[in-house]
Amino acid sequence: MIKRFYDQLEKYLKPHKVLIIYGPRRVGKTTLLEAYLKRTKLKYKLDSGDNLITRQILSSEDFGQIGSYLSGYELLAIDEAQQIPKIGQALKIIIDKFPKTKVIATGSSSFDLAKQIGEPLTGRKQTLTLFPLAQLELTNDKNNFELEQNLADYLIFGSYPEVLTATSKSEKIKILDELASSYLFKDILAFDRISNSKLLYDLIRLIAFQIGNLVSLNELSTQLGVDVKTVGRYLDLLEKGFVIFSLGGYSGNLRNEITGKKKYYFFDTGIRNAVISQYNPLETRNDLGALFENFIVAERLKKRSYFDDWSQFFFWRTYEGQEIDLVEEKDGRLAGYEIKWSASGNAKKPALWKYPKASFDVINRENYLDFILDHGRKRLPEAEKRELDQAIDRQEAKKKL
Repeated sequence: MIKRFYDQLEKYLKPHKVLIIYGPRRVGKTTLLEAYLKRTKLKYKLDSGDNLITRQILSSEDFGQIGSYLSGYELLAIDEAQQIPKIGQALKIIIDKFPKTKVIATGSSSFDLAKQIGEPLTGRKQTLTLFPLAQLELTNDKNNFELEQNLADYLIFGSYPEVLTATSKSEKIKILDELASSYLFKDILAFDRISNSKLLYDLIRLIAFQIGNLVSLNELSTQLGVDVKTVGRYLDLLEKGFVIFSLGGYSGNLRNEITGKKKYYFFDTGIRNAVISQYNPLETRNDLGALFENFIVAERLKKRSYFDDWSQFFFWRTYEGQEIDLVEEKDGRLAGYEIKWSASGNAKKPALWKYPKASFDVINRENYLDFILDHGRKRLPEAEKRELDQAIDRQEAKKKL
C-alpha cells in the first residue's frame, strides 16, 4: 500500500472536534481509515452511512438513541457520512453530549457533506482533503529519477491508487473508464436538482478540451444549448464534487488585465483523458503542453492543501495577449510561473508584469519536481530560492540579537 500524506491520522484527532476526511470517490479514504483503525488502541465502532439503521439513529437527534448507539466505544468512525440526513447535527450532538467519544467521518461528496456539517460543526471540526496521489506522496517509494521516468504514465493515466497499482495499460484504461462512467458523477447526479446526465457529461468533455485556456460561460452555453446560469451551476457542482477546479484571473486593478473568465483544470489528468477517451502516447499528442500544465497546477494545489499553505492561485493575462500560466500570491508577494513542456529555449517575462516584488520563473520538465515537491534547493525556481535565502537570513539575524 502506498503511504499517504495523512498516514498518521491520530495526529489530526483533536479533543472535542470531529475529524472530517473529504475527497473524490476511490482515492483511498476508506483504506486510510481502516489502516488507522487496525493500529489504534481505542475501542472503536466502524459504521457506514449506507447502513439504514445508522441513518435512522443518527438523524433522529434523540440523545438517548445516540447514547445507546455509542455506549462502550471510545471512537466512532463513519464511512460515507454524506449519506446520513442531518449528519452535521448528529456529529454536533456527539461532540457536545458525549465529549469522551472521538469521531472520524469520511465523505466523497464535498457539496453535500459540507452543506450538512458547515454550520452545526463551526469550531468543532478538523478537515482533511484527500486527493489522487500526489508526487510528494510517491517519494515514499520512488526517488526523483524514477518519478521522472514515469512522468508519461502520470500525465496519461493520472494517479488514482488503483491506477498506479495496475500492472498493464489495458487494466489502467479499464479502471479509468469505470471511474469516469460510474463513479465520477455519482454524487453529483444524486443531488436533488440534477437530472440531465448527458448535459453534465457534454459539459465536462468541453472543459476537458479547454484545459489551460480561458473559458467563456457564454460560449459553453451556446455550444450546449442551455442558459448561462445552468452552465455556471453545473461547473460549480463539478468543482465541489472534486472533478475539476478553477483559477481566476489576477488583477492589480490594471485596466488591461482579464478577470472576467476562468481557467479550468482536472484534479487528475487520467480522469481528464478518460473523459475524452484519449490514452495515446505523449509523442503523438497535440495537447501535451496543456496536459503538462494541468499536471503541474494540480500537483501544486495538492501540495498547498497538504502543507496548509495559504497561497492564492491565479492566472494572469492581458488584452494584449501577455500571459502567465500560474500566479501565486502569499503575504502580499507575487510569484509568476510559466509552465512549458519543452526545456529548450527561454520564456521571457512579460513586459507588463511589473508588480513590485513580483518574480517570474519558468517551470519545465527539467525542473518541475523541485517545484511540486519542494525538497532541496538544487533546482528550485529563483523566486523560491530567494524566499528561502531570506528566511535563512532572518534566522541568522535573530541569533545575533
